[in-house]
Amino acid sequence: MKTTAKKMSVFQLTTMVAANMLGAGIIMLPTNLAQVGTISVLSWLVTAVGALLLAYIFAQAGMFSQIKGGMGGYAEHRFGKTGHFMASYAYSISLIIANVAIAVSAVGYGSELFGVDLNAVQTSQVTIVLLWFAAILNFRGNRFTGRLSNITVWGSILPVLAISTIGWFWFNPDTFIAAWNPNDIPFFDAVKQSISLTLWGFLGFESAAANADAVENPRKNVPIATVSGTLAVAVIYVLSTNVMAGIVPNIDLLNSNAPFGLTFMHMFNGVVGDFVMASMVISCCGALLCWQFTLSRVFKSAAEAGYFPKVFARVNSKDAPVRGVLILLVIETILTLFTANEVLREQFENLVNLAVVTNVVPYILVTLSVPVMMERSNVSKSHINHFRVIGILGVLYCVYAIYSSGESAIVGGAFALLIGLGICTVRKIIAARRAQRKLQQSID
Repeated sequence: MKTTAKKMSVFQLTTMVAANMLGAGIIMLPTNLAQVGTISVLSWLVTAVGALLLAYIFAQAGMFSQIKGGMGGYAEHRFGKTGHFMASYAYSISLIIANVAIAVSAVGYGSELFGVDLNAVQTSQVTIVLLWFAAILNFRGNRFTGRLSNITVWGSILPVLAISTIGWFWFNPDTFIAAWNPNDIPFFDAVKQSISLTLWGFLGFESAAANADAVENPRKNVPIATVSGTLAVAVIYVLSTNVMAGIVPNIDLLNSNAPFGLTFMHMFNGVVGDFVMASMVISCCGALLCWQFTLSRVFKSAAEAGYFPKVFARVNSKDAPVRGVLILLVIETILTLFTANEVLREQFENLVNLAVVTNVVPYILVTLSVPVMMERSNVSKSHINHFRVIGILGVLYCVYAIYSSGESAIVGGAFALLIGLGICTVRKIIAARRAQRKLQQSID
Protein backbone atom coordinates (compact mmCIF):
# COMPACT_ATOMS: atom_id res chain seq x y z
CA MET A 1 0.00 0.00 0.00
CA LYS A 2 1.45 3.35 -1.04
CA THR A 3 1.53 6.17 1.46
CA THR A 4 2.37 9.86 1.45
CA ALA A 5 3.17 9.98 5.17
CA LYS A 6 5.72 12.65 6.09
CA LYS A 7 9.21 11.70 7.20
CA MET A 8 10.91 12.60 10.49
CA SER A 9 13.42 15.45 10.54
CA VAL A 10 16.96 14.94 11.87
CA PHE A 11 16.01 16.81 15.05
CA GLN A 12 13.03 14.54 15.63
CA LEU A 13 15.17 11.46 15.00
CA THR A 14 17.86 12.69 17.40
CA THR A 15 15.16 13.36 19.99
CA MET A 16 13.80 9.86 19.48
CA VAL A 17 17.27 8.38 20.02
CA ALA A 18 17.64 10.39 23.23
CA ALA A 19 14.11 9.47 24.31
CA ASN A 20 14.78 5.77 23.75
CA MET A 21 17.87 5.97 25.94
CA LEU A 22 16.94 8.53 28.59
CA GLY A 23 13.26 7.74 28.95
CA ALA A 24 13.82 4.04 29.39
CA GLY A 25 17.39 3.45 30.43
CA ILE A 26 17.92 5.79 33.33
CA ILE A 27 14.90 5.83 35.57
CA MET A 28 15.43 2.49 37.37
CA LEU A 29 19.21 2.24 37.05
CA PRO A 30 20.14 3.98 40.34
CA THR A 31 18.21 1.29 42.23
CA ASN A 32 19.89 -1.56 40.38
CA LEU A 33 23.36 -0.01 40.56
CA ALA A 34 22.95 0.41 44.31
CA GLN A 35 23.40 -3.37 44.59
CA VAL A 36 27.00 -2.89 43.47
CA GLY A 37 27.70 0.54 44.95
CA THR A 38 29.29 3.68 43.61
CA ILE A 39 32.17 1.60 42.27
CA SER A 40 29.78 1.20 39.31
CA VAL A 41 31.07 4.59 38.11
CA LEU A 42 33.92 2.58 36.58
CA SER A 43 31.37 0.52 34.66
CA TRP A 44 29.79 3.75 33.44
CA LEU A 45 33.11 4.93 32.06
CA VAL A 46 33.78 1.60 30.33
CA THR A 47 30.26 1.51 28.91
CA ALA A 48 30.33 5.15 27.80
CA VAL A 49 33.47 4.46 25.76
CA GLY A 50 31.95 1.25 24.40
CA ALA A 51 28.68 2.96 23.48
CA LEU A 52 30.50 5.77 21.68
CA LEU A 53 32.56 3.22 19.75
CA LEU A 54 29.37 1.45 18.70
CA ALA A 55 27.69 4.75 17.87
CA TYR A 56 30.60 5.62 15.58
CA ILE A 57 30.37 2.19 13.97
CA PHE A 58 26.67 2.64 13.29
CA ALA A 59 27.29 6.13 11.94
CA GLN A 60 29.73 4.65 9.43
CA ALA A 61 27.23 1.93 8.55
CA GLY A 62 24.57 4.56 7.92
CA MET A 63 26.89 6.46 5.60
CA PHE A 64 28.06 3.54 3.46
CA SER A 65 25.22 1.00 3.50
CA GLN A 66 23.82 0.18 0.06
CA ILE A 67 21.02 -2.08 1.30
CA LYS A 68 17.82 -0.97 3.01
CA GLY A 69 16.46 -2.64 6.12
CA GLY A 70 18.23 -1.02 9.08
CA MET A 71 20.58 -3.34 10.99
CA GLY A 72 19.44 -6.31 8.92
CA GLY A 73 20.44 -4.49 5.75
CA TYR A 74 23.79 -3.57 7.26
CA ALA A 75 24.53 -7.18 8.22
CA GLU A 76 23.56 -8.44 4.76
CA HIS A 77 26.64 -6.82 3.22
CA ARG A 78 28.89 -9.49 4.75
CA PHE A 79 26.60 -12.28 5.92
CA GLY A 80 24.02 -12.31 3.14
CA LYS A 81 20.37 -13.06 3.68
CA THR A 82 21.07 -15.22 6.73
CA GLY A 83 22.81 -12.28 8.39
CA HIS A 84 19.94 -9.96 7.48
CA PHE A 85 17.42 -12.31 9.05
CA MET A 86 19.45 -13.01 12.20
CA ALA A 87 20.23 -9.33 12.84
CA SER A 88 16.58 -8.38 12.43
CA TYR A 89 15.42 -11.35 14.46
CA ALA A 90 17.83 -10.83 17.39
CA TYR A 91 17.11 -7.11 17.50
CA SER A 92 13.37 -7.77 17.40
CA ILE A 93 13.60 -10.19 20.32
CA SER A 94 15.62 -7.68 22.35
CA LEU A 95 13.07 -4.92 21.65
CA ILE A 96 10.18 -7.09 22.74
CA ILE A 97 12.00 -7.78 26.02
CA ALA A 98 13.04 -4.15 26.41
CA ASN A 99 9.47 -2.91 25.94
CA VAL A 100 8.30 -5.06 28.82
CA ALA A 101 11.18 -3.81 31.01
CA ILE A 102 10.33 -0.18 30.19
CA ALA A 103 6.67 -0.72 31.02
CA VAL A 104 7.67 -2.39 34.30
CA SER A 105 9.72 0.73 35.13
CA ALA A 106 6.75 2.99 34.48
CA VAL A 107 4.53 0.84 36.68
CA GLY A 108 7.11 0.97 39.48
CA TYR A 109 7.16 4.77 39.44
CA GLY A 110 3.39 4.95 39.13
CA SER A 111 2.85 2.68 42.12
CA GLU A 112 5.17 4.85 44.24
CA LEU A 113 3.46 8.01 43.03
CA PHE A 114 -0.02 6.85 43.95
CA GLY A 115 1.06 4.93 47.05
CA VAL A 116 -0.26 1.62 45.73
CA ASP A 117 1.38 -1.65 46.70
CA LEU A 118 0.99 -3.98 43.71
CA ASN A 119 1.65 -7.71 43.83
CA ALA A 120 3.21 -9.60 40.92
CA VAL A 121 -0.11 -10.34 39.19
CA GLN A 122 -1.36 -6.76 39.51
CA THR A 123 1.96 -5.39 38.24
CA SER A 124 1.71 -7.63 35.19
CA GLN A 125 -1.85 -6.54 34.52
CA VAL A 126 -1.02 -2.83 34.65
CA THR A 127 2.11 -3.43 32.54
CA ILE A 128 0.04 -5.15 29.85
CA VAL A 129 -2.44 -2.28 29.74
CA LEU A 130 0.42 0.20 29.34
CA LEU A 131 2.01 -1.82 26.54
CA TRP A 132 -1.25 -1.91 24.59
CA PHE A 133 -1.92 1.80 25.14
CA ALA A 134 1.54 2.85 23.86
CA ALA A 135 1.31 0.60 20.82
CA ILE A 136 -2.16 1.77 19.82
CA LEU A 137 -1.02 5.40 19.93
CA ASN A 138 1.46 4.52 17.17
CA PHE A 139 -1.43 3.91 14.80
CA ARG A 140 -1.40 7.68 14.24
CA GLY A 141 1.81 7.42 12.18
CA ASN A 142 5.47 8.56 12.05
CA ARG A 143 5.04 12.27 12.62
CA PHE A 144 2.70 11.82 15.58
CA THR A 145 5.20 9.57 17.34
CA GLY A 146 8.04 11.99 16.65
CA ARG A 147 6.11 15.01 17.92
CA LEU A 148 4.86 13.26 21.05
CA SER A 149 8.35 11.99 21.92
CA ASN A 150 9.64 15.57 21.58
CA ILE A 151 7.32 16.47 24.46
CA THR A 152 7.46 13.43 26.75
CA VAL A 153 11.25 13.09 26.72
CA TRP A 154 11.51 16.28 28.78
CA GLY A 155 9.82 14.45 31.63
CA SER A 156 13.11 12.63 32.23
CA ILE A 157 15.57 15.09 30.71
CA LEU A 158 14.68 17.98 33.04
CA PRO A 159 14.92 16.02 36.34
CA VAL A 160 18.12 14.30 35.19
CA LEU A 161 19.68 17.61 34.11
CA ALA A 162 18.64 19.19 37.40
CA ILE A 163 20.37 16.45 39.39
CA SER A 164 23.45 16.67 37.16
CA THR A 165 23.79 20.42 37.81
CA ILE A 166 22.12 21.76 40.97
CA GLY A 167 22.23 18.33 42.62
CA TRP A 168 25.84 19.00 43.57
CA PHE A 169 24.60 21.41 46.26
CA TRP A 170 23.16 18.39 48.12
CA PHE A 171 26.05 16.06 47.28
CA ASN A 172 27.76 14.55 50.31
CA PRO A 173 31.18 12.97 49.63
CA ASP A 174 30.85 10.82 52.76
CA THR A 175 27.58 9.32 51.48
CA PHE A 176 29.20 8.60 48.12
CA ILE A 177 32.30 7.00 49.66
CA ALA A 178 30.25 4.92 52.12
CA ALA A 179 28.43 3.37 49.15
CA TRP A 180 31.60 2.60 47.18
CA ASN A 181 31.49 -1.18 47.58
CA PRO A 182 28.99 -2.03 50.33
CA ASN A 183 29.08 -5.78 49.68
CA ASP A 184 32.89 -6.02 49.37
CA ILE A 185 32.65 -7.46 45.86
CA PRO A 186 36.06 -8.13 44.25
CA PHE A 187 37.08 -5.23 41.98
CA PHE A 188 36.73 -6.87 38.57
CA ASP A 189 33.54 -8.70 39.60
CA ALA A 190 32.00 -5.40 40.71
CA VAL A 191 32.79 -3.76 37.38
CA LYS A 192 31.52 -6.80 35.46
CA GLN A 193 28.31 -6.96 37.50
CA SER A 194 27.36 -3.43 36.44
CA ILE A 195 28.29 -3.60 32.75
CA SER A 196 25.02 -5.06 31.48
CA LEU A 197 23.03 -2.57 33.57
CA THR A 198 24.97 0.43 32.28
CA LEU A 199 24.85 -0.83 28.69
CA TRP A 200 21.09 -1.10 29.10
CA GLY A 201 21.07 2.65 29.62
CA PHE A 202 22.55 3.14 26.14
CA LEU A 203 20.33 0.68 24.30
CA GLY A 204 18.55 2.87 21.82
CA PHE A 205 21.47 4.61 20.11
CA GLU A 206 20.90 2.18 17.21
CA SER A 207 17.23 3.16 16.89
CA ALA A 208 18.17 5.84 14.34
CA ALA A 209 19.36 3.05 12.03
CA ALA A 210 16.31 0.94 12.80
CA ASN A 211 14.05 3.84 11.74
CA ALA A 212 16.10 4.82 8.68
CA ASP A 213 13.16 4.39 6.32
CA ALA A 214 11.07 6.87 8.34
CA VAL A 215 13.52 9.80 8.28
CA GLU A 216 14.46 12.43 5.72
CA ASN A 217 17.85 11.93 4.01
CA PRO A 218 18.84 8.86 6.11
CA ARG A 219 22.43 8.61 4.80
CA LYS A 220 23.20 12.02 6.30
CA ASN A 221 20.79 12.23 9.23
CA VAL A 222 21.14 8.74 10.74
CA PRO A 223 24.86 9.21 11.60
CA ILE A 224 24.20 12.69 13.02
CA ALA A 225 21.36 11.46 15.25
CA THR A 226 23.32 8.39 16.39
CA VAL A 227 26.55 10.08 17.49
CA SER A 228 25.14 13.34 18.87
CA GLY A 229 22.41 11.56 20.84
CA THR A 230 24.81 9.01 22.36
CA LEU A 231 27.43 11.59 23.34
CA ALA A 232 24.93 13.82 25.11
CA VAL A 233 23.34 10.92 26.97
CA ALA A 234 26.73 9.54 28.06
CA VAL A 235 27.58 12.78 29.88
CA ILE A 236 24.16 12.98 31.50
CA TYR A 237 24.23 9.37 32.71
CA VAL A 238 27.63 9.52 34.38
CA LEU A 239 26.88 12.78 36.16
CA SER A 240 23.32 12.12 37.32
CA THR A 241 23.67 8.59 38.73
CA ASN A 242 26.80 9.44 40.70
CA VAL A 243 25.39 12.67 42.11
CA MET A 244 22.35 10.72 43.30
CA ALA A 245 24.61 8.23 45.06
CA GLY A 246 26.04 11.14 47.05
CA ILE A 247 22.61 12.48 48.02
CA VAL A 248 20.60 9.39 49.00
CA PRO A 249 22.01 6.64 51.24
CA ASN A 250 22.72 3.45 49.31
CA ILE A 251 20.25 1.32 51.27
CA ASP A 252 17.42 3.73 50.46
CA LEU A 253 18.22 3.69 46.74
CA LEU A 254 18.38 -0.09 46.80
CA ASN A 255 14.85 -0.41 48.21
CA SER A 256 13.22 2.25 46.03
CA ASN A 257 10.95 1.67 43.02
CA ALA A 258 11.29 5.35 42.07
CA PRO A 259 14.89 6.47 42.79
CA PHE A 260 14.62 9.87 41.09
CA GLY A 261 11.50 10.78 43.02
CA LEU A 262 13.25 9.72 46.22
CA THR A 263 16.27 11.89 45.39
CA PHE A 264 14.14 15.00 44.86
CA MET A 265 12.39 14.30 48.17
CA HIS A 266 15.82 14.43 49.82
CA MET A 267 16.71 17.60 47.92
CA PHE A 268 13.40 19.45 48.44
CA ASN A 269 10.24 17.82 49.77
CA GLY A 270 7.60 15.19 49.07
CA VAL A 271 5.57 17.43 46.74
CA VAL A 272 8.54 17.97 44.44
CA GLY A 273 9.35 14.27 44.64
CA ASP A 274 5.81 13.36 43.58
CA PHE A 275 5.97 15.84 40.70
CA VAL A 276 9.24 14.28 39.48
CA MET A 277 7.77 10.79 39.74
CA ALA A 278 4.80 11.91 37.63
CA SER A 279 7.09 13.45 35.01
CA MET A 280 9.19 10.28 34.93
CA VAL A 281 6.09 8.15 34.36
CA ILE A 282 5.14 10.40 31.43
CA SER A 283 8.66 10.20 30.03
CA CYS A 284 8.76 6.44 30.40
CA CYS A 285 5.44 6.15 28.59
CA GLY A 286 6.86 8.34 25.82
CA ALA A 287 9.93 6.12 25.58
CA LEU A 288 7.68 3.08 25.44
CA LEU A 289 5.76 4.76 22.61
CA CYS A 290 9.06 5.26 20.72
CA TRP A 291 10.22 1.70 21.34
CA GLN A 292 6.91 0.24 20.22
CA PHE A 293 7.25 2.36 17.09
CA THR A 294 10.83 1.16 16.54
CA LEU A 295 9.82 -2.47 17.07
CA SER A 296 7.05 -2.19 14.48
CA ARG A 297 9.46 -0.56 11.97
CA VAL A 298 12.03 -3.35 12.42
CA PHE A 299 9.37 -5.98 11.71
CA LYS A 300 8.01 -3.93 8.82
CA SER A 301 11.43 -3.53 7.18
CA ALA A 302 12.24 -7.22 7.59
CA ALA A 303 8.84 -8.20 6.19
CA GLU A 304 9.27 -5.91 3.18
CA ALA A 305 12.63 -7.56 2.53
CA GLY A 306 10.96 -10.98 2.66
CA TYR A 307 12.42 -12.19 5.96
CA PHE A 308 9.36 -11.88 8.21
CA PRO A 309 5.71 -12.70 7.40
CA LYS A 310 4.11 -10.18 5.05
CA VAL A 311 1.46 -9.28 7.63
CA PHE A 312 4.07 -7.11 9.40
CA ALA A 313 4.52 -5.00 6.24
CA ARG A 314 0.86 -4.08 5.82
CA VAL A 315 0.23 -0.47 6.82
CA ASN A 316 -2.68 1.92 7.16
CA SER A 317 -2.98 5.34 5.50
CA LYS A 318 -0.55 6.80 8.06
CA ASP A 319 2.13 4.18 7.36
CA ALA A 320 1.44 2.34 10.63
CA PRO A 321 1.67 -1.51 10.50
CA VAL A 322 -1.43 -2.08 12.62
CA ARG A 323 -1.83 -5.83 12.15
CA GLY A 324 1.81 -6.49 12.91
CA VAL A 325 1.66 -4.35 16.04
CA LEU A 326 -1.31 -6.34 17.35
CA ILE A 327 0.60 -9.61 16.87
CA LEU A 328 3.61 -8.18 18.72
CA LEU A 329 1.37 -7.04 21.56
CA VAL A 330 0.17 -10.60 22.08
CA ILE A 331 3.80 -11.75 22.33
CA GLU A 332 4.65 -8.96 24.80
CA THR A 333 1.60 -9.84 26.87
CA ILE A 334 2.72 -13.48 27.16
CA LEU A 335 6.28 -12.42 28.09
CA THR A 336 4.94 -10.07 30.77
CA LEU A 337 2.96 -12.88 32.38
CA PHE A 338 5.94 -15.26 32.32
CA THR A 339 8.39 -12.79 33.89
CA ALA A 340 6.17 -11.60 36.76
CA ASN A 341 8.14 -11.28 40.01
CA GLU A 342 7.23 -10.05 43.47
CA VAL A 343 10.41 -7.96 43.57
CA LEU A 344 10.17 -5.33 40.83
CA ARG A 345 13.93 -4.71 40.83
CA GLU A 346 14.66 -8.38 40.13
CA GLN A 347 12.10 -8.56 37.35
CA PHE A 348 13.61 -5.48 35.74
CA GLU A 349 17.18 -6.75 36.06
CA ASN A 350 16.37 -10.17 34.58
CA LEU A 351 14.70 -8.54 31.59
CA VAL A 352 17.60 -6.12 31.15
CA ASN A 353 20.24 -8.85 31.10
CA LEU A 354 18.34 -10.89 28.52
CA ALA A 355 17.70 -7.81 26.37
CA VAL A 356 21.40 -6.92 26.42
CA VAL A 357 22.50 -10.40 25.29
CA THR A 358 20.10 -10.50 22.35
CA ASN A 359 20.80 -6.87 21.42
CA VAL A 360 24.57 -7.01 21.09
CA VAL A 361 24.43 -9.88 18.59
CA PRO A 362 23.30 -7.58 15.74
CA TYR A 363 25.85 -5.02 16.97
CA ILE A 364 28.59 -7.57 16.26
CA LEU A 365 27.15 -8.50 12.86
CA VAL A 366 26.94 -4.84 11.84
CA THR A 367 30.47 -4.09 13.04
CA LEU A 368 31.91 -6.95 11.00
CA SER A 369 29.96 -5.80 7.93
CA VAL A 370 31.08 -2.17 7.79
CA PRO A 371 34.47 -2.84 6.11
CA VAL A 372 32.63 -4.60 3.28
CA MET A 373 30.35 -1.56 2.87
CA MET A 374 33.40 0.69 2.74
CA GLU A 375 35.16 -1.45 0.14
CA ARG A 376 32.07 -1.40 -2.09
CA SER A 377 31.92 2.39 -1.70
CA ASN A 378 35.60 2.71 -2.78
CA VAL A 379 36.72 4.11 0.57
CA SER A 380 40.48 4.45 0.98
CA LYS A 381 42.36 1.54 2.54
CA SER A 382 43.76 3.76 5.28
CA HIS A 383 40.25 4.72 6.38
CA ILE A 384 39.15 1.07 6.31
CA ASN A 385 42.18 0.01 8.37
CA HIS A 386 41.43 2.78 10.86
CA PHE A 387 37.90 1.51 11.16
CA ARG A 388 39.06 -2.09 11.67
CA VAL A 389 40.87 -1.04 14.86
CA ILE A 390 37.71 0.61 16.18
CA GLY A 391 35.66 -2.38 15.04
CA ILE A 392 37.85 -4.83 16.97
CA LEU A 393 37.46 -2.74 20.13
CA GLY A 394 33.70 -2.60 19.57
CA VAL A 395 33.43 -6.37 19.17
CA LEU A 396 35.55 -6.98 22.28
CA TYR A 397 33.27 -4.70 24.24
CA CYS A 398 30.18 -6.55 22.97
CA VAL A 399 31.65 -9.92 23.97
CA TYR A 400 32.48 -8.58 27.43
CA ALA A 401 28.92 -7.23 27.77
CA ILE A 402 27.50 -10.66 26.95
CA TYR A 403 29.83 -12.30 29.48
CA SER A 404 28.83 -9.73 32.11
CA SER A 405 25.11 -10.42 31.68
CA GLY A 406 25.29 -13.67 33.60
CA GLU A 407 24.81 -17.35 32.86
CA SER A 408 20.99 -17.40 32.83
CA ALA A 409 20.80 -14.48 30.39
CA ILE A 410 23.43 -16.08 28.12
CA VAL A 411 21.55 -19.39 28.11
CA GLY A 412 18.24 -17.63 27.44
CA GLY A 413 19.77 -15.53 24.67
CA ALA A 414 21.45 -18.56 23.10
CA PHE A 415 18.15 -20.44 23.14
CA ALA A 416 16.38 -17.54 21.43
CA LEU A 417 19.12 -17.35 18.77
CA LEU A 418 18.96 -21.10 18.16
CA ILE A 419 15.25 -20.73 17.51
CA GLY A 420 16.08 -17.99 15.02
CA LEU A 421 18.64 -20.19 13.26
CA GLY A 422 16.06 -22.97 13.11
CA ILE A 423 13.51 -20.66 11.54
CA CYS A 424 16.11 -19.43 9.05
CA THR A 425 17.04 -23.01 8.10
CA VAL A 426 13.39 -23.96 7.58
CA ARG A 427 12.89 -20.88 5.41
CA LYS A 428 15.83 -21.87 3.24
CA ILE A 429 14.56 -25.44 2.85
CA ILE A 430 11.09 -24.21 1.88
CA ALA A 431 12.54 -21.69 -0.58
CA ALA A 432 14.78 -24.35 -2.14
CA ARG A 433 11.86 -26.73 -2.58
CA ARG A 434 9.75 -24.02 -4.17
CA ALA A 435 12.55 -23.19 -6.57
CA GLN A 436 12.95 -26.87 -7.40
CA ARG A 437 9.22 -27.21 -8.10
CA LYS A 438 9.26 -24.18 -10.41
CA LEU A 439 12.27 -25.57 -12.24
CA GLN A 440 10.56 -28.94 -12.62
CA GLN A 441 7.37 -27.30 -13.87
CA SER A 442 9.31 -25.29 -16.46
CA ILE A 443 11.02 -28.49 -17.67
CA ASP A 444 7.71 -30.36 -17.89
